[in-house]
Amino acid sequence: MSLIRVKNLSKNYGTKKKIPALKGFDMTLEKGEMVAIMGRSGSGKSTVLNLLSGIDQLEGGQYFFEDTDMFRLSEKNMIRFRRENIGVIFQHFALIDEFTVFQNIALPLKLRHIPSALIEEKVRNIADELGISSLLQKYPKELSGGEAQRTAIARAIITEPKLILADEPTGALDEENGLRIMTVFARLHEKGNTLVIVTHDPQVASCCQRTIRIKDGRNEP
Repeated sequence: MSLIRVKNLSKNYGTKKKIPALKGFDMTLEKGEMVAIMGRSGSGKSTVLNLLSGIDQLEGGQYFFEDTDMFRLSEKNMIRFRRENIGVIFQHFALIDEFTVFQNIALPLKLRHIPSALIEEKVRNIADELGISSLLQKYPKELSGGEAQRTAIARAIITEPKLILADEPTGALDEENGLRIMTVFARLHEKGNTLVIVTHDPQVASCCQRTIRIKDGRNEP
C-alpha cells in the first residue's frame, strides 16, 4: 500500500481575487522512499508541502494518507493527525526563541503528555545521534545555522513520524552545513524513514531516489 496518494490537488490563495498556487498536482509516495520536489520559486512546491502536512486547508482533489481520506478530517482532527504521523522541518527552523534546545526538541513529546523521564531519555538519545548533545542548554540565538537546522530535525523526528517533510532544508545554510544535513537525511532514509524534500538545489535532489518536478502548479512532464 502506498503511504500517500495525491490526485489533482488544487489550492488558491487570496479572498477577493483568487490566486492559484496548485492547478492539479499528482503524486504517489511509497513507504521508505526519499523523494525531492523541485521547481522554481512560486511554482507551488512549498504549497504541496503545506497541504501534505495539513498546515494549509485542502480545497480540491484527492489526498489519501494510507487509508485516511484527508479531506474528511476536521481541522481539530487534522492537527491531531499531523502530531501523530508527520514531522515538518521548516526552511527557517521555526525554533522557539524562549526555549532551550532541549525544550524545543522535547515539545512534541510534551504535547503528547509523555512522562518526563522518557522525554529526557529520548531527547538525549536523538541529540547524541545528531551531534548536538553539547547544545541542549543553549538557546536558538546562540546556535549556528547548521546547529539550528539539526535541532529542528531532532524536533521533527523525535516522535518517529511516518512521514518527514522538509522545506528547503539547506536553503539557509552554507555548503558545508548543507552537506551535513543531507548526510543526516541519508541516515534517516537508510533506517527506513519516508522523506519528502522540497528544494531548488539539484545537488540536494541528487541525494534522493527520485525527483518530482512542478511548474506553474502542475507536474512538469
